[in-house]
Amino acid sequence: MEVILMEKVVNLGQLGEIVKVKDGYARNFLIPQGMAKRATEHNRQEFEARRVELEKSQQEALAQAQARADRLGGLLVQVTQKAGVDGRLFGSVTNHDIVDALKVQGFEVHKSEVRLPNGPLKTVGDHPVTLALHSDITVHLTISVLGEH
Repeated sequence: MEVILMEKVVNLGQLGEIVKVKDGYARNFLIPQGMAKRATEHNRQEFEARRVELEKSQQEALAQAQARADRLGGLLVQVTQKAGVDGRLFGSVTNHDIVDALKVQGFEVHKSEVRLPNGPLKTVGDHPVTLALHSDITVHLTISVLGEH
C-alpha cells in the first residue's frame, strides 16, 4: 500500500514522502496514529495544500524536543530499590520508575520515550539510558540505582 507520510517516521521516510509499506503496517499503525494517509489523488492534493503548515508544526516539535534535550542532557538520576547483599535488586527498575524519578526532579518525560537497551535494570550501580525525545533527538542519561536493605 502506498501512503503519504504526515511526519518523519524513523527508518521509513521524511514528511511528505510517498512510500510503499505493507498493508497491515499502514492500516494498523501508521494511519491510526496519524503518521500517514493513503496515497490517493485527493489526499495528495490535500497534503500539498497543507504542506507549509505541516512543515511548520514539525519544526516547532523539533525545537521543543531540542529544548527538552538541552535541559535533560547528561543528567544523573538516582533511583532507590530494595537489594540483596550481592547487589542484585529484588525486582527491577523499569521505564515507569525512571519516569517517576524524573518527575520528582521536575522533568516531564513519557514512558515510551525511555529506551533501556538491555531491558529493565536489575543490579545496583550506574546504568546508561537513552531518551528518544523526537525521531532526530536522543539524550543520554545515567541512572544510578541505589540499594536499600
